[in-house]
Amino acid sequence: MSHELLQRVERIEAQLAIQQLPPRYAVAVDSRDLDALVELFVPDVDCGRWGRGRAALKQFYQPTLKDFYRSVHQICGHVIELTAADQARGTVYCRAEHEDGGRWYVMAICYFDDYQRVDGQWCFRRRKERHWYSADHLERPGDGPGFQRWPRFAGERHQPALPQYWSSWRAYWQEAGEAAVAEVTKKA
Repeated sequence: MSHELLQRVERIEAQLAIQQLPPRYAVAVDSRDLDALVELFVPDVDCGRWGRGRAALKQFYQPTLKDFYRSVHQICGHVIELTAADQARGTVYCRAEHEDGGRWYVMAICYFDDYQRVDGQWCFRRRKERHWYSADHLERPGDGPGFQRWPRFAGERHQPALPQYWSSWRAYWQEAGEAAVAEVTKKA
């Protein structure tokens, strides 16, 4: 096999392995399989104030997943950029549904991921969640103040960051002008 062909096959294998991470994450979260969940991350994952490593990550997820009873994370799309032989980054769209306090909340999420191959296995190095909105499934996301309609996550830390997070989005609407923004965001 030529060197060029071998490199192409390795890139394809890397992309296929990385593509499995988000749906495996979704299944692990929804089934509350914390052992499977933390195994998707690099062994020395940085968990911020929780510490480092998979044990720290498990300590983070244990109480976090008690914030809602049932959940369904539906992976809607995945863009992968291989940045080095053992590193990549990706953007994952997800529609997540959560049961909390007798209500059913929907979130439109985008995960910004960093991936790393460790001992031949692709893992998450880091996941950064950003979302467009959360709302009860019977409500429109924009009804009421802001696009954060899930009371449990009403604090400043959980406010939707999308689509403003993208500099291209901000530049597009800045160029379009305030009148264009007002026209497409006005309430009927």
